[in-house]
Order: sequence, then structure tokens, then C-alpha cells
Amino acid sequence: MGAIIDKAQAAIDKVNDLGDLKAKIFTEFNPERILTAAGKAEERVAAHPELPLAGMLVSIKDLYDEAGLATTAASKLLKDRAPANDDCDVVRLVKDAGAIPFGRTTLSEFAYSGVGLNPHYGTPGNIFDPEGIPGGSTSGGGLTVALGLVDFALGTDTGGSIRIPSAINGLYGFKPSRLSVSGAGIHPLAKSFDTPGPLAGDLETAISVFEVMSGQSVTADTGEDHVLRIGVPVNGFVDGLDARVKADFAMVCAQLQAAGHELVEIDLGFISDNAILSKILVSFEAHKIYSDDFDKLETSGDPRVLSRMKFADTLSKDDVIAAYAKRTDLVSRFGSAMADVDVMIAPTLPIMAPKIAEVEADFDNLNAMMLRNTGYLNLVDACAISIPVHVVGQTVPAALMIAGPHGQDKAVLSAARMINPLFG
Repeated sequence: MGAIIDKAQAAIDKVNDLGDLKAKIFTEFNPERILTAAGKAEERVAAHPELPLAGMLVSIKDLYDEAGLATTAASKLLKDRAPANDDCDVVRLVKDAGAIPFGRTTLSEFAYSGVGLNPHYGTPGNIFDPEGIPGGSTSGGGLTVALGLVDFALGTDTGGSIRIPSAINGLYGFKPSRLSVSGAGIHPLAKSFDTPGPLAGDLETAISVFEVMSGQSVTADTGEDHVLRIGVPVNGFVDGLDARVKADFAMVCAQLQAAGHELVEIDLGFISDNAILSKILVSFEAHKIYSDDFDKLETSGDPRVLSRMKFADTLSKDDVIAAYAKRTDLVSRFGSAMADVDVMIAPTLPIMAPKIAEVEADFDNLNAMMLRNTGYLNLVDACAISIPVHVVGQTVPAALMIAGPHGQDKAVLSAARMINPLFG
């Protein structure tokens, strides 16, 4: 056997040692399929060793079409769907770049939650706490990377679903600009928010995957003395932080200043003042997809997810039209607020990850809190990466979000390259 097949077999063996956790992470896991794909990749990589993702294993969120497999969104409703005829654009691109699909991963049903609960498959813990939430909606994907099963995971981010599990599990998670990566063949939740992106254990892998997904190149900054002008929110993103997050963010700001970067206060309270727009628009768009199936979901669906979709029943046509118009205005205002800085930073999460039991008892409040900071940026159509920040004396790392307006992916990732070594 070759090195790639050996690598795939070793990862398969790890999965088989997971016990009950396996079923909470994967909606589909077929070792024979994986090894066949590894054999094909072995041949391609031997002929083209320069492939950017050569020999990397990738788990795929069960929203991405893969030829011959049903895309179920981790829901009983879609479990009997016909298999997809073709790979979606993103899966095709990462396979062409040398990556090997390694199972389909669980998620919050239909990707509609930031905490990662799923009553159909069970909810895994996180890498630091088996009783803590994994983060959602890309819950299984985050665990596959954190457990060292794969090199990266393909996730989606509607309100934070890549960055939240990345933050909780000490990973790098990038939400690209929504229009920079093809969503064709990816099962939607809310198309004007949904964004495909990678979760990875290191920054360079995350960047390489984005380059493959988007066709863009993120060149290294050759200016050794380049100083970043960094926006720091004074409202919204920094309100109501728990004590640990508040202290960690203050430490991050102090270290950035000590490294010579310029920190500039920016008032982004206009985003938090309009946070309800995300609830309105995502619910409205999800409702359009699933409303014909509400009767079935009453008995077969996650009631928490169904309730969020049914919020749209309380909205008038004028409410929705006004919400879209207001969002367009907020996107413009965010661009203006960011005009004089290179990027902005904020804590990825306003609180540390709660326990699964706590979220089950108080879902609405804790789910909203976990989605808060990441969701603000989806509302203004931004791009953003969450990076882990190692804190002296703490086992669980902090998580820092670096963001910019839509289309500023290269600037955000270049800034991450400069900032990351300060906290690795």
C-alpha cells in the first residue's frame, strides 16, 4: 500500500475506536469507499505531487452533494432522498486538488443552530469537554478535525456555523465572502447568508483550502515591518462578555499593541441594534424551503429547529421587504465603518462553551448567545476567520475573530498570518 492509503486506513482505525461517538459525528462512514478514493488519489498525487491538497483527508458536512450519496442535512425528513448524481462544485474542486473524502458529518438539523444539538444522531461533546457543546452547526466536522481524523473539514456558515465549532474546539475556521465560493450543489438554509468554508487545525491548511475553493491566491506579505490598523468594536461585539472572554480579549489587544499594531476604536453598535434582521431573514428563507413539510417535521423533526422556522409565520410581507432593505443599508454602513482600518477583531464567542445539558434547558437564550458575534458579521455580509489563542494557565484556548467587508478575504487572511504567530 502507498502512503495515502496507509494514512486513510490509520484514520479509519481511529474512527472505529471511537465507540458511541462515531454515530454522533458521522451520518455516513464507509471505509471501502474511503480506501477506494485514497487509491485513486494515490495515483493522481504520484503523477502530480504539486497538487495543493495532495493526500489530505477531508470530512464533508452532510449538506454538500457527493455523487452516489444522499444529502440529508442530518434530518429524518431527507434521509430517503435519492443519491446525488454529481459532486457539488466545492467537493469536485478539493478532490481535483488531491484531497480524499472521509465520511459525511453530522450537523444541527438543516444547519439551523449554533450549538450543535441533534436529537436524531445524538450530540457529541467537544474536544476539551465531553459534556460541553460541540458548536454548530458544523458539529461533526469540527470534531473530525479536533480529533485528528482529517486534515480539514468542509462546513457551511449561515450565522457562525464554521467559526463557532472552530472556536470551541481550538481550530481555525474561515467564513469566506459569500459570493467568493460556489454554493451550487450545497443544500441551502438561507441562500442570502449561507457560505461554504473550511475548518482546519492550522492556518495554512485553512488558507490552502480556501484558495482551492475560491480560485483565489492569498500571497504572503513580504513587508516584514507592516503594521496593521485594526478596528476594535466599542459596542455590540464586546457587550456582555463573560469574565474569561473579557480578560482574554483585553490580553489580545494588549499584545497586538505591544507588537506595534495600531488599534482604533470603531462603533459597530448599529449592527447589534439591528440583530433581529438575521432572525427575520433566515427564518423567512428557511420557511420557504421547508413549509410544505411542517406537518412531517412536527413528528420527525427537531422541535427547536421547527420553532425557529415557524417564526416566519409571524411576519408580514412588508416586514420581510423592510428587513432586506435595512440589511442592504447595514452592509453599506459596515463598509464605511471599516474604510479606515485593515481589519477588525472581536471575540468569536461572547461566552465560553456551555454544557449540553445547559443548552437543552435554555436553548433559545444560549443558542442566540453562541451565534451573536459571528451572526453580526453574517448580517453585514462580511468575511471572517476564527483563530485559537493560547492563554497561559488555561487548557481551553480563547478564540479571536478577524474580519473585513465582503470581498476582503485576502486582507483578512493576510492579517491572520501576521496575527497568528503572536498567539500560537
